[in-house]
Amino acid sequence: MPTDRPTSIKRPLTNAEVDDTAEILESEVVYQGYFRMDRYRLRHRKHDGGWTGTMTREVFERGHVVAVILYDPPRDRLVLLNQFRIAALAGGKPGWQTEIVAGIIEEGEAPEEVAYRETEEESGCRLKTLIPLYHYLVSPGGTSETMWLYCGIVDSEGAGGIHGLDAENEDIKVETLPFSEAMTRIGDGRIDNAPAIIGIQWLALNRERLQREAHNG
Repeated sequence: MPTDRPTSIKRPLTNAEVDDTAEILESEVVYQGYFRMDRYRLRHRKHDGGWTGTMTREVFERGHVVAVILYDPPRDRLVLLNQFRIAALAGGKPGWQTEIVAGIIEEGEAPEEVAYRETEEESGCRLKTLIPLYHYLVSPGGTSETMWLYCGIVDSEGAGGIHGLDAENEDIKVETLPFSEAMTRIGDGRIDNAPAIIGIQWLALNRERLQREAHNG
């Protein structure tokens, strides 16, 4: 996994910053609030070597994000969060989402730093080990956002309660549950967001190895 520090661009891309697969004809910031929206006029190379016609596209600039699936191998339990998301509600899903630890990478931070900080702030747990899993584009059709996904090994004994920062209006309920229950919740749709699904399915392939390592370790 790359270890460079990701930085969200503070302005739209210019033609000087792209390779010869695309040509940016014009770019502008069309909205700046909690997030940002940029608009581009561009064309790009086709598979036959020619160029497309000019098109207009908007790009949602949210920043880059870290997420951590918290797992206790000896107990075979996960530490999950329940918090409110207005975007989930707007998308026709429950506003209260069962999620994994996550946070936006601030300027100058390494993803690993965010993983340790957000784990303590949102769950009250301390990471014993941080395992890098994937660095992927969240939705390349509309946003530059990337996700740095990790598995964090923790001791789940005593985990629970309400966490988060009052200054950010966070009201995060922490719960622990057996791995089998987490898989059941994916199957029946109670866990329906990508970071949690990807993280739990990674555990389905790797949890026995993590349990052996914890036992031998």
